[in-house]
Amino acid sequence: MALLATLRQRLFRWHSDGTAPTRLGQRRVFILPTGAGLLFASALLVMLIGAINYSLALGHALVFLLAGIGLTGMVHTFRNLHGLTITPGRCEPVFTGETAHFPLTLSNDRRTPRLALELEAEPGASTHADIGAGEIAHITVPVGARQRGWLSLPRVRLWTRFPLGLFRAWSYLQPEMRCLVYPAPLASLLPAALPTLHGGEHGAEGGDEDFAGFRHRQPADSPRHVAWKASARDLARPLLVKQFAGGAQAELRLDWQLTDPGLPVETRLSLLTGWVLAAAALGNPYALRLPGTDIPSASGDQHRRHCLEALALFVA
Repeated sequence: MALLATLRQRLFRWHSDGTAPTRLGQRRVFILPTGAGLLFASALLVMLIGAINYSLALGHALVFLLAGIGLTGMVHTFRNLHGLTITPGRCEPVFTGETAHFPLTLSNDRRTPRLALELEAEPGASTHADIGAGEIAHITVPVGARQRGWLSLPRVRLWTRFPLGLFRAWSYLQPEMRCLVYPAPLASLLPAALPTLHGGEHGAEGGDEDFAGFRHRQPADSPRHVAWKASARDLARPLLVKQFAGGAQAELRLDWQLTDPGLPVETRLSLLTGWVLAAAALGNPYALRLPGTDIPSASGDQHRRHCLEALALFVA
């Protein structure tokens, strides 16, 4: 077993292909007969023995004809991959539990098409591709995102059995690609917005920078804001309170401390992720605070991505 492992390591040395386009040369394409190919060869051997035993000239001709077709198919299977150019793209972030799709561009500079190509990074999750003569195909390789953080594209196997299925040609790709995986969002009610003051001393008194009108007084209103002169004009109606624009505003703070300390770290991050998505959907400014990270209040797609990235790369 140790000798087999050493031999395999020497024969199949995989190095990172980086982010530059990769062209499949002769040393990168491997080919072996499939099960159908071995059965085909066995049948030819039996036919050849029968033709020799009975001195059948037509039997010899049939065996050699079929063998020639098989060898021709082997050459075309190899050429279906040889010279193909693969260019990595950029993967969009996903949430934990979803499937990351790594984009690859396959370029065919030949005058013949390349058919029945299969790309596979995980068992059972293959992608089919056909490329016309002189054309370019854009495909994605699916990989399951099982945990948050950076997900690197594993080694991708590109293979084909075209045209006869008697041989399988394959090559391994290792482009430097990674996808950012956010924590899985957990639906929950947003925390209450906290007041934040602007405008100095006037803001501390309620934010009376600009007069905006009157409204009926509520039990919680301060008597200092009652418009006594305006209320004295009509004693039959309730007291009026002055309204001012500016000053105190409500700020939504998504704080790590607002989550239950008894919950696991991943659950607390999922809860914060759900809050970020809910706040972003409302369009209101919000701030995110994590141990060692303090993202000021803002809004928009860029702010949402910034917060989700902080949650994805958080280290407890």
